[in-house]
Amino acid sequence: MRFGIFLPSGQWPGQSHGEVLSRTVAAAGAAEAAGFDDVWLAEHHFMSYGVCPSATTLAGFVLGATSRIDVGTAVSVLSNQHPVALAEQAALLSLVSGGRFRLGVGRGGPWMDLEVFGTGLSRFEHDFAESLDLLLTWLNSSEMSWSGEAFRFRSVPVVPRPAVPPPVVVACTSPASEALAAARRLPMLLGMHVGDLEKAAAVDRYASLLAEEGVRVGRGESIGHIATGLAHVADSRTEAVAALTRELPRWLGPGLAGHVPVDGRRRSQRDPAEYARELCDLHPIGTPDDCVESLVATIERTGIRHLILFVEGTGEPLENISRLGADVLPRIRSHFGSR
Repeated sequence: MRFGIFLPSGQWPGQSHGEVLSRTVAAAGAAEAAGFDDVWLAEHHFMSYGVCPSATTLAGFVLGATSRIDVGTAVSVLSNQHPVALAEQAALLSLVSGGRFRLGVGRGGPWMDLEVFGTGLSRFEHDFAESLDLLLTWLNSSEMSWSGEAFRFRSVPVVPRPAVPPPVVVACTSPASEALAAARRLPMLLGMHVGDLEKAAAVDRYASLLAEEGVRVGRGESIGHIATGLAHVADSRTEAVAALTRELPRWLGPGLAGHVPVDGRRRSQRDPAEYARELCDLHPIGTPDDCVESLVATIERTGIRHLILFVEGTGEPLENISRLGADVLPRIRSHFGSR
């Protein structure tokens, strides 16, 4: 059983970029003090939804500022960068942190990042599988060359190389990405935009794909899938919902508008107030009792035993982290530890 926090470094109106990033670092330290197992940092570009453009860079800082907690990326966008460069960063962070770094990768979207960084739309639409394979091969080699559609280079030594590669997890938002993760035997990272039933369905599809290859995996077995969800503790559910439906749209509105397609394709934007209400319905919100009941139900419905919680729902996460650590997590661990 593992519990982490998810920090997208969202900017609320009136907050400077420096204040947001300082809040993220403080939240990571608070999570370590509160007994969480890991903290996960997001990467975004050119938008207030998240003002951290390099999850690996910030992870390095947080690893240096902590001593126990694991630090992961949720996610590093593989379409924006060379897979070898990201693999080198991951290996470096794993080595200097004593193995506390975890690498989450994702395809990203058809956003302006692809134009600015020069990787192009094909890196998003066609080359994600090759990028992932190159990254994994690098992390598990001492010397290698590559000859593919998107990448090609002569043999070079892999430096630095940790004795044990950092764990890799793949963000999955579709059956296609689930199939890619299953084929590579990589755990899935499932987002907070879907609830327990959708997460359970993804886990079942993944297990079915492995079963086709003769590998049987039951619910709750240690594949290592990760489920993301919003969590907010208050003195009543009414108070929690009121705070989140008031504050979340102030971040979501301008934040979601920052997703600009690189090729002018039309996209629909979710209504921020409606999305905030939906998140409150899907995830552990309310008293400690409410949160314990909801999180236990998530674990039992999905079989996923690694949950990472978005704690910045009001823009001020420190009290929420403290209450989750003191009043919620020990009770869930005790509940499942007694079985």
